[in-house]
Amino acid sequence: MAKLGKRTRAAREAFAGKADVTVEEAVALIKSNANAKFDETIEIAMSLGVDTRHADQNVRGTVSLPNGTGKSVRVAVFARGPKADEAKEAGADIIGAEDLMETVQGGTIEFDRCIATPDMMPIVGRLGKVLGPRNLMPNPKVGTVTMDVAQAVKDAKGGQVQFRAEKGGVVHAGVGKASFDEAKLVENIRAFIAAVSAAKPSGAKGTYMKKIALSSTMGPGITLDVAAAAAQ
Repeated sequence: MAKLGKRTRAAREAFAGKADVTVEEAVALIKSNANAKFDETIEIAMSLGVDTRHADQNVRGTVSLPNGTGKSVRVAVFARGPKADEAKEAGADIIGAEDLMETVQGGTIEFDRCIATPDMMPIVGRLGKVLGPRNLMPNPKVGTVTMDVAQAVKDAKGGQVQFRAEKGGVVHAGVGKASFDEAKLVENIRAFIAAVSAAKPSGAKGTYMKKIALSSTMGPGITLDVAAAAAQ
């Protein structure tokens, strides 16, 4: 077994015996032990009572975190003509059509969010096997297939987070940085939990939110009191 470093041992000792705490308690503990040489991301993982193999139990949506993510988001837009101009003016990092499709097919994916106008979907559709597994495929349900590309770009760069339940019913996302004030992190976390709660699918039976955990990039995780975390 690999020998644990002093920082890792200290963090584990600080977290030992603590579970099902409030959002405020978890944030305070995580922030005080996020001592990496970079600004760690605060991450949330939610285990949901859904079976994503059934269409009526899929969980997917977006939420604009009130205090942003602290992350610089690179946005690519598939558009032509005036819509391409709108995307550029809104701050899109990469804009194209067939040329962008060929770039992506060649294995170069230098963006974190992909947006497309509806007329571009026949082109973008060819990239499903490449973009789908990376959760980058534009989708009208989360506002990334739209004629209002300018607003979509602004949302993406302004702290909007996409979420989707993966195999096993787990949803995870970054909800801020360790450098954020505790109150801002708490606000972001509650906003994310509320959005996932609101996205409860019609086919979900029994307990919807089964477990919620928070951690920093390099730190151990801690579980939240689900009922308290979900209360607004």
